[in-house]
Amino acid sequence: MRIVTLEEHFSDPDLTAASGPALAELGPDFVRAYSPSHTAGAPSPERLQDLGAARIADMDRHGIDTQVLSCLWGQQAPAEVAPALTGKANDAAAAAVAAYPGRFAAFAVLPTAAPAAAARELQRCVSELGFVGTLITGRTEGDFLDAPRFAPVLAAAARLQVPIYLHPGLPPRATTDSNYGGLDPVVTARFQASAWGWHVETATHFVHLVLSGVFDRHPDLQVILGHWGEMIPFYLDRLDGELPPRVTGLERSFAEYFRQNAHLTPSGMFSQAQLRFCVEAVGADRILHSVDYPFLGNEGAVPFLTEADLSTEDKHRIAHGNAEKLLGV
Repeated sequence: MRIVTLEEHFSDPDLTAASGPALAELGPDFVRAYSPSHTAGAPSPERLQDLGAARIADMDRHGIDTQVLSCLWGQQAPAEVAPALTGKANDAAAAAVAAYPGRFAAFAVLPTAAPAAAARELQRCVSELGFVGTLITGRTEGDFLDAPRFAPVLAAAARLQVPIYLHPGLPPRATTDSNYGGLDPVVTARFQASAWGWHVETATHFVHLVLSGVFDRHPDLQVILGHWGEMIPFYLDRLDGELPPRVTGLERSFAEYFRQNAHLTPSGMFSQAQLRFCVEAVGADRILHSVDYPFLGNEGAVPFLTEADLSTEDKHRIAHGNAEKLLGV
């Protein structure tokens, strides 16, 4: 069974450095909270930057056939430097894809602080480099993608027929202070991020896209949500009931947008209970595989699927078939 995983990261040192001040403002204790002293197996910078033999060897050890690469932190880079730095990171991903045929594909990292440049970079990455979409990490300067300034980015993704992977990012500082503050700083840093906050942020991001009419303007635009849909499947009936078209003024119900414009991945949360729920909520043809490498290890990816109480057909859909259909990998 071919295994294709979609949320597999690398970092570019220059882009990471340029994003540092904004990340430090959003989460002053974030680095300390996820240091090796608090996180078992936290990846080293060298492991995050590797796009070569060591990454391939780890994939081979654990049965991963293809990773879709994505570079982090593009949304935190300032507009004056982001276009050049994201372009360099995308060129590195393209070189890795070319060096290891069939083993890698890539999502573009975009300079969203400069939206016109971001739209051009997505065009370049898809049309010239063969990328299969883009991964966008949280808000840009406090704004979700439904803000009018990002209309060129959404239009480019729709025109190019490639998905947007909405990846978690840190909440605005005011949100962290009001919702997650007043605790030990390390606890706050994890509470605002992987424990809870960035999942709420990403769910809210997608709901914003729906309610602002993005999918009425771009009815075929596809969004990928990690972590089992960032909580939305578990509140889908509630969202659908409380936000009907007579309230929203939209063309479809919320559940229709979710089931027709969203895809889900586990992001390494290898829970059979959540898998079963999401298959029932949205169907196996809307679920793709992901590990969140190197923040999580590849070792659980194959056993999770082989042990799942699913038909062979559905296992193949999630392992590779849905990715082949959506991304052309």
